[in-house]
Amino acid sequence: MPAILLIFYRIYQVVIMCPLLIVATILTAVATVIGSALGFGGWWGYYPEILWSRLFCWLAFVRVTVSGRENIDSKVSYMFVANHQGAYDIFTVYGYLGHNFRWMMKQSLQKIPFVGWACRWAKQIFVDNSSPAATRRTMERAERLLSGGMSLVVFPEGARTWTGEMRPFKRGAYRLAVEFNLPVVPLTIDGAFRVLPRFKKLPVPGHIHLTIHKPIHPSTDGHDLSRLMEESRSSIASVL
Repeated sequence: MPAILLIFYRIYQVVIMCPLLIVATILTAVATVIGSALGFGGWWGYYPEILWSRLFCWLAFVRVTVSGRENIDSKVSYMFVANHQGAYDIFTVYGYLGHNFRWMMKQSLQKIPFVGWACRWAKQIFVDNSSPAATRRTMERAERLLSGGMSLVVFPEGARTWTGEMRPFKRGAYRLAVEFNLPVVPLTIDGAFRVLPRFKKLPVPGHIHLTIHKPIHPSTDGHDLSRLMEESRSSIASVL
């Protein structure tokens, strides 16, 4: 983006975009908490967040295109695994995946005002690896969610990349998929690193492409953990 346009874009972000998103975040959080408290968390923990996420993209002039929606069924529970390029990965998946799910997310995100509050009420899974007992409790919460038929989205890299290249994958999500014999759906997010990498504070306009790959179904003997990790990582990398 030319320097003069970037200056006007930053002014727009400070004066218009950021205030609107702050208001939208507060309203979405309040709606999620109230709806979840009334016993409708399955709906209020997902659908308001779609509009919230799309606002983050629309107001930042970030275009998102999706391919592969025909590969998933809204009535099936999946373990979605995605690469983690930047903060806009969250808005891309939340806003455009088109399948109700809950996140497995970093424990530190609970501290974000309003967002952490809403996530707790919506029963997102905060990953606590501070001790073996805490890790076990995290897995138990995820197991209860999956046993109820909900899908999960996980970034198996564990954190955003610094370079744009994928980091090594962790096993946690795959162990759950093996235990519950769930189809694993790889998601490729391409372009979010250019929009907002982890070492920047504000986004720039851009185009993000979300690819929903075909599910990796368990065999008659169940999943093989190593093969599952390798195959899903290969699928994600294939369109980067």
